[in-house]
Amino acid sequence: MPGNRAVAYKGPHQVEVQDIPYPEFELKDGPGVNPANVGRKVPHGVILKTVATNICGSDQHMVRGRTTAPVDLVLGHEITGEVIELGSDVETLEVGDIVSVPFNIACGRCKNCKERKTGVCLNVNPDGYGSAYGYVDMGGWVGGQAEYVLVPYADFNALKFPDKDQALEKMLDLTMLSDIFPTGFHGCVSAGVGVGSTVYIAGAGPVGLAAATSAFLLGAAVVIVGDMNAKRLEKAAAFGCETIDLTKGEPGEQIEQILGVPEVECAVDAVGFEARGHGGDAGTEKPATVLNSLMDITGSGGSLGIIGLYVTGDPGASDEAAKKGSLSLSLGTGWAKSLAFVTGQCPVMKYHRGLMNAILHDRVNIAKNVNATVIGLDEAPQGYADFDSGTAVKYVLDPNGYL
Repeated sequence: MPGNRAVAYKGPHQVEVQDIPYPEFELKDGPGVNPANVGRKVPHGVILKTVATNICGSDQHMVRGRTTAPVDLVLGHEITGEVIELGSDVETLEVGDIVSVPFNIACGRCKNCKERKTGVCLNVNPDGYGSAYGYVDMGGWVGGQAEYVLVPYADFNALKFPDKDQALEKMLDLTMLSDIFPTGFHGCVSAGVGVGSTVYIAGAGPVGLAAATSAFLLGAAVVIVGDMNAKRLEKAAAFGCETIDLTKGEPGEQIEQILGVPEVECAVDAVGFEARGHGGDAGTEKPATVLNSLMDITGSGGSLGIIGLYVTGDPGASDEAAKKGSLSLSLGTGWAKSLAFVTGQCPVMKYHRGLMNAILHDRVNIAKNVNATVIGLDEAPQGYADFDSGTAVKYVLDPNGYL
């Protein structure tokens, strides 16, 4: 049996590559594992040799110490891998298949899964609904920033690529199918983006850039991206986005300079709970800033796709209410304008097959747009530090030398 190495959270602003057990077809006790899940048999699972696994902004929230994640939690929910072992109940996959793994774990059997709401599966997290690899309070499924990882309910969850050689050739694009590309697409679909739409996307990190890419794929006429990071705004402008610098103030006036009116038809929040104020408050954390600004600049009857992460436990929040996820929202604005809000984890399986086809048939180049950059597993700690500093890069880890 081979060894296994993985990236683990060691405390605020600290990650480390360490030895962990090789996966078995049973969920073992460990950091973050829900006690009710310990000993859970996984005959429906497969063991993957990781081909690519990415550093995500959601991981960064934990690494900053902004969640209740325990020390030694193995990180990583963006996973693409080669099947090397099959559980006894697996029927549709074979050893050697290359598969993309949705970040949200879903059983395929509960009411929500049958309704394609795979982000809120009812059977994988004993504490409630929804689960993910390597994430706090998500059931304790071991993360995928590792050489090997267990994927449960594999017949349902895993997306098999039709041609192994083609998949490896396009891996920097295909690795984005596990999370940020479907998440960005979901934000745009939720916001009602279609042919001719005017769209504002808050945040030019990898998820925001994936949302901008998705908006163009859906036929948007104008895609405006707002951020305070000049390098990230440059990446958005490089593939056709209009950009606005939020250090200069609220987005409405700058949107008016682009569109002639201070509002858009569709808006996407790709920032989440660590949002900061605009203009003179640009250095101050104000977690409701993005949500309130989107209500201001979205036209009446429009929709908000809220794909930025919001939590119920934030020990680093600036006030007691925010520590519990309670934010000061101008809900009256949203009500008066008849705005629709869509929140929560993206149901990746709703979109990933279609987006896979768009990649394989050269309709989109998501890797270029998010500046996908390959690093080794041992470089992960530096990758986390660079990403935290605001670098305009999407880091792709290569634990086993496939890339």
